[in-house]
Amino acid sequence: MQIFEFICQSYLSVHDSISFNSNFLEANVINILLLLAGLIYILKNFLGSILVERQDKVILAINESEERLQQANIRLDEANKQLAQTQLVIRQIIQEAEITAERVRQSILDQGKIDVDKLKSSSKTSIISAESQVKRQIQQQVTSLAISKVSLQLKNQMTVSVQNKLIDQNIVQLEGSINI
Repeated sequence: MQIFEFICQSYLSVHDSISFNSNFLEANVINILLLLAGLIYILKNFLGSILVERQDKVILAINESEERLQQANIRLDEANKQLAQTQLVIRQIIQEAEITAERVRQSILDQGKIDVDKLKSSSKTSIISAESQVKRQIQQQVTSLAISKVSLQLKNQMTVSVQNKLIDQNIVQLEGSINI
């Protein structure tokens, strides 16, 4: 910092006054203006061509970006169409699955009803068969008991004279039906 202050003080002491020189020839204002005009003319063409190249590159980049944007929009539209088609297919699959599920459910219910009806019919048949078998057994037992009871009564009541009397009655009945 001290070095900078020293340089500033020494420069100001050598050039004590800064003033405007009104003599154009001494001040080289014309030379400076000519030099400046020449530089502008030369640099205008040079800088102009650089700026035109730069502008062309920017325009080309913008055009390429717009083309990419258009292509991206086209791909987006196609993707949206495919999405819509996919969603439509998914909805159709879901509807078909629901219809199939309802059919399967109804088929299972119908088959269950058929099976229940078969079981009812089978059980009714089994009950009827069991009832008739029980009735036959009861009839056989009743018949057997009745025959046993009648046999026992006949043995107790049947004497030789009753037997002879029965035999004589049967013979008389047979004679009437045979007519000898």
